[in-house]
Amino acid sequence: MTILDTNLTGVLGGKTAKALSKAFGINTVDDLLHHYPRRYAERGKLSDLASLRDGESVTVLAEIESVTVRAMRARRGSILEAIITDGKGRLSVTFFNQKWREREFRAGRSGLFSGEISDYRGKRQLAHPQCVLFPEGIDDDPEATAAFAGAIIPVYPASGTITSWQIQAAMRIVLDTLGEIDDPIPVGVLERHGLVDRATALRMIHRPESMDDVEAARERLKFEEAFCLQAILAQRRAEFSSMPATARESVGGPLLTDFDARLPFTLTDGQVSIGQEIFDDLAATHPMHRLVQGDVGSGKTLVALRAMLAVVDSGGQAALLAPTEVLAVQHHRSITRMLGELAQRGQLGGADHGTRVALLTGSQRTATRRKELLDVITGEAGIVVGTHALIQDSVEFRDLALVVVDEQHRFGVEQRAALAAKSRNGTRPHVLVMTATPIPRTIAMTVFGDLDISTLSELPAGRSPITTHVVPVSEKPTHAARVWERASEEVAHGHRVFIVCPRIGDDDDGGNLDAEESPLNSVIDLAERLQGLELSHVRVGTLHGRMSPEEKDDIMRRFADVNAVDGIDVLVSTTVIEVGVDVPDATLMVIMDADRFGISQLHQMRGRVGRGGLPGLCLLVTSSENGSPSRERLAAVASTIDGFELSQLDLELRREGDVLGAVQSGRRSSLRLLEVLRDEDVIARARADADEVIGEDPTLAAHPTLLSALARLTAEESTDYLEKA
Repeated sequence: MTILDTNLTGVLGGKTAKALSKAFGINTVDDLLHHYPRRYAERGKLSDLASLRDGESVTVLAEIESVTVRAMRARRGSILEAIITDGKGRLSVTFFNQKWREREFRAGRSGLFSGEISDYRGKRQLAHPQCVLFPEGIDDDPEATAAFAGAIIPVYPASGTITSWQIQAAMRIVLDTLGEIDDPIPVGVLERHGLVDRATALRMIHRPESMDDVEAARERLKFEEAFCLQAILAQRRAEFSSMPATARESVGGPLLTDFDARLPFTLTDGQVSIGQEIFDDLAATHPMHRLVQGDVGSGKTLVALRAMLAVVDSGGQAALLAPTEVLAVQHHRSITRMLGELAQRGQLGGADHGTRVALLTGSQRTATRRKELLDVITGEAGIVVGTHALIQDSVEFRDLALVVVDEQHRFGVEQRAALAAKSRNGTRPHVLVMTATPIPRTIAMTVFGDLDISTLSELPAGRSPITTHVVPVSEKPTHAARVWERASEEVAHGHRVFIVCPRIGDDDDGGNLDAEESPLNSVIDLAERLQGLELSHVRVGTLHGRMSPEEKDDIMRRFADVNAVDGIDVLVSTTVIEVGVDVPDATLMVIMDADRFGISQLHQMRGRVGRGGLPGLCLLVTSSENGSPSRERLAAVASTIDGFELSQLDLELRREGDVLGAVQSGRRSSLRLLEVLRDEDVIARARADADEVIGEDPTLAAHPTLLSALARLTAEESTDYLEKA
């Protein structure tokens, strides 16, 4: 165990260690050293008091301008009020029954004040803040100033139980006893980029003598975060390359050749080139690990299907893992339809060189499931589509060669690994991941850095443009009636209409809104209203998460089939239709309370229309005020159909921890300084260096400190986003 692993209780004492653990989960010396200052207050440069907001927990450096003491009106006692200033703005600091502070609170003295900003009768104040005043005359004595607080005062993220200066005091104790520490970054890499060593960087960021020190420390520590992440990913890529896999030659197979010949359209250049990349990967003796990303409707599923057919031609099986039963059933139906007699092997009219497509979901009847399982284990079903039910022990494949994961971010590490482990003979299946959420380059190098990435950037011929409009019903109530008129017109032309609501209805809470706000639209309530009033002449159906899988499948069948006697013209749904649902005759998407959805969600739902050669229209209905951030988001969605542009905007609006998955895992992100969306140059340099180090020493036998740092990083649940195996 190194000094960095030492528990803080023995270093700081139980009280301080307990406070740090409770407030921030800081338990070791290493944890504390990575609790970096949020900002720095320089002596002679007071805080910007004008920028403070109500409810904000702050630590400010300011000068006392005046002090008054007055008796309370309603009860016994006194109130001491000090007005502090930065020379521009002012802030009231109040203490109750602490008249003794009048002796030390004198005009002209400066200090640190920590508390929560509140408003009292129109005046901003800090009520009963924690504070520390600098000794009088310290401004005239540079040595005394440095001894007391330093030329630059680090201001740390603090809490109600431990202040910034208490953290600074704890940091001082740790730094004074730290000594030399080993560096995870090789000396050659440090020298190449002119970076300071780790111990120097930690001292400079917590005890800087100048802002140049702060900048040098941040540059070094930011690079360390990027380098360690890239080293983990480089190790994983090397590990994948060393795993055995069965080569699946795909040239000239009858199933794929026949399928391509039957296609009623020409593949895009992107589909052809990415298809060839996949075929080359499948022919290798180590497992493919590729991500195919593409905007909504770019043809990712067709690319994946051609890969699956190539595998079946080689004698293997392919499994398609979908996140929901609705999507699994949709995939099964569309694949079967696209293959035609090629999916009917052994049946009357089926092709002799064809295969079968099995469907496995958790809600299937026993008899149906038993038959599907038999087709899977015997190999009769070359393609198997399913949900997490594919992962169960009862599911055995004859020769699982390819795993296709749709919308991979919805599956956990264990689920993906369990399916991959079903391959036989000690080999690993090839893995193809699909996502309809376009990924900026920086995210691709980090979150998906262990995958080879292919991008479908063009839409297939026949995809019609989608027009999007924001409908502000609070400003123009007549627009609401026009929405339903337009829905009626689309139905009259034989088209289908989606309506999405943010909640189901009945016994939910209406969206947790305040009493004076309008409740959010719900599927059940809106469907009943439309069927009884605005759309009484059309067939309205509902779809939501409380319905059984059989009900969902029946609803989607009736909605997709325009010739069905019991068909559905207008489907009122929750976001269960967000990904993968394909209804060629759907032309109108109405999203109620659109401001309650994220940018990527809106773009995904918009992509459900305009898929069958007919122009699509998306209406974003909102009650949000003009000029509000939510209205600006909706305007951004309406302004472009470029998913990559919207994805970048979406990520910029979200916190870094959300991007990396730390919030979802309930743990702090391992990144403190690195900003994935903005530090592309740092990440690119770190990736090149990590590839070189791992290439020369895959097990890091010659770099034990780096190996320990990576072990510490991967042990945290917050790095689950790195796992894609």
